[in-house]
Amino acid sequence: MTHAMPETAAKRAPATRISLFVSDVDGTLVTPEKVLSPATVEAAHKLKAAGVALAIVSSRPPRGMVRQAAELGLELFGGFNGSSIVRPDLTVVEQTFVPEKAAAAAIDALERHGADVWVFTDREWYVTNPDNPHVAREVRTVGFDPIVVESFEGALERVGKIVGVSDDHDALAHEEGKLQALLGHNALAKRSQVYYLDVTPPHMDKGHAVKSFAAHFGVPLEEVAVIGDMANDLPMFATGHLAIAMGNALPEIQAKADFVTTSNKDDGFAHAVEEFILPRAGAR
Repeated sequence: MTHAMPETAAKRAPATRISLFVSDVDGTLVTPEKVLSPATVEAAHKLKAAGVALAIVSSRPPRGMVRQAAELGLELFGGFNGSSIVRPDLTVVEQTFVPEKAAAAAIDALERHGADVWVFTDREWYVTNPDNPHVAREVRTVGFDPIVVESFEGALERVGKIVGVSDDHDALAHEEGKLQALLGHNALAKRSQVYYLDVTPPHMDKGHAVKSFAAHFGVPLEEVAVIGDMANDLPMFATGHLAIAMGNALPEIQAKADFVTTSNKDDGFAHAVEEFILPRAGAR
């Protein structure tokens, strides 16, 4: 069952009219197997029929979201935590890169702390250790293979995201704050999964993506709802006016939401649409 958070958990009264719904992808929109369930696709169709626009934003590269965008019939979506806003054919609407010096500093820091490092540019994915088991998982997620290199020299001009990969989850969580302090205002460091620490362009987060989507659809932020499961979704929670956390989200993420739905194993996105969005649908 979905349920409302206590009144003290919400920072403002949730919106009573929704014209745009913005969703995270992994851990939210797709199942643990990284696919869209029939219920999720049906929910997207119901949103469209009710006059509610749908957009998605993820830490994934845009190239790794094309399939989902097509299945959902989207007009616009955002990759790299919102620093790259594109159309379904990957035509760029907005795009910002990690500064080269910040990229190099992040790679050095992550490698010194024992994490494997991946570099995603606007079109390619580079790795130095193809045998890391998370590589195969990421291939299934984004739908394309990495390019194996000995170093990232010469690949830092158009970086959309750097990922530190580690199965020492506590160490990665500790490194998050240290890395952000090192990078300062030059880049953002946020975990997108307990085993991924992402470095993305400065001043660009999922809250920025929400604002871009709202402007595109001509929807005031007061009529925007969002849904997510990780810390990098919190800027969306702060920007939209109705925030929904997934049932699989950590308690500290759920505490920032207006409502909590079921997990991504149990069609949490579809349940959220039925219980919290459609009753508030407002035609554009």
